[in-house]
Parts: sequence; C-alpha cells; structure tokens
Amino acid sequence: MAVWIVAGVALVAAVAALAGVRRLARKLDALNQSYWELRYDYTRLRSEVARLTPDEGPPEPEQPSPASVSFVPLSAIRKKDR
Repeated sequence: MAVWIVAGVALVAAVAALAGVRRLARKLDALNQSYWELRYDYTRLRSEVARLTPDEGPPEPEQPSPASVSFVPLSAIRKKDR
C-alpha cells in the first residue's frame, strides 16, 4: 500500500513540475518576443535619426591604442619539429 502512496505523490509532483515548466516557457517566450520588438524599434529609430542628420556620419568606433594591441604570428607559437 505504501508503494501506491509514494507513486501517487510522485505523480502529483510530476504534474506540478510540468505545469511550472510550461508557465516558465510562456514567460520566456513573451520575454524573447519583447526583446526582438525592442531591437527592431531601436534599429528603425536609429535609421530615422541618421536620415534626419545626414551631414553627421555614423560615430567612429573607438580604436584601441597601438600599445594595447600586439600581434603574435601563429608560426611563433607553434612548436617546431626537430
């Protein structure tokens, strides 16, 4: 008889977990939809602002200083065969 009680409790817990996961999936879907709508609106508004101010070009990306950038060729890293 105890086995049936444990199985029943496990079944109820599984149904509750499934309901919670479905609720979280709906929230995640709504959040994902809101994110893409915001990205679309941001891009649209940015293009409108660029169209209104054509004399100003897009801002230049900040260039790193030459001292912070170093180039190491892969041949220098690779072990040489003897």
